[in-house]
Amino acid sequence: MQNVRIRLAYEGTAYGGFQLQKNAITVQEKLENALYSIYGKKIRVMGAGRTDSGVHARGQAANFFAEPLVPVEKIPWALNTALPEDIVVWEASLVPASFRAGRDAVSKIYLYTIDNARFIQVLRRRYSWHCPDELNIELMREGCRLMEGVHDFRAFRALGSDVKNTVRNIFQAEIIRIPAEEIICFKVEGDGFLYKMMRFMAGALVEVGKGDLSLQELKAALQGAEIHPGPALPAKGLCLEKVNY
Repeated sequence: MQNVRIRLAYEGTAYGGFQLQKNAITVQEKLENALYSIYGKKIRVMGAGRTDSGVHARGQAANFFAEPLVPVEKIPWALNTALPEDIVVWEASLVPASFRAGRDAVSKIYLYTIDNARFIQVLRRRYSWHCPDELNIELMREGCRLMEGVHDFRAFRALGSDVKNTVRNIFQAEIIRIPAEEIICFKVEGDGFLYKMMRFMAGALVEVGKGDLSLQELKAALQGAEIHPGPALPAKGLCLEKVNY
């Protein structure tokens, strides 16, 4: 048996996230169906992260075990012939038997895109959240600096999460503004993310940019204070850019 790591991109609009679910079509389901058509048996795919319903990916990673029936360099071609057009596997490589895409990831990079034009940019509507408000970019950048480092992100997770350890290390957080395209991007690299954490972080920064959340309140939330720092922004603006090993 070979342990194969794949890297893939997908538009998350039509899917209930990456991980298998009983009541929704998921990316993992489509991958496993494609593998069945190639190998003739059920093969379990193990993803690097689940990604929420509607979230996109440019650099998701996963691994699976299979017999060496297909040369590893041909696996992307074989999978892509059996996958829908909104999922593309763009790399495959052999990894040690002990490798697991989720457990062995050292960091993940996410990007949240805000359409800051006066009116919705129609061709961006699937991949960004529209916010026509004037945002204070420098304050948002100061907010990013506060988010960097080791913090308790309990205020930045969805209710109902059963994760006990809410401490995460954010290696880098930055605001990228592209005036010519009227978009603002929030880019974060961290060692792990809680359920909807990235979307809550982006929501908090928007509140800072609008002047509705002070930097002092944001800092207090990162220190575990009972402060609601802002809403979780819609999933469609979020993209998993890369998983690092």
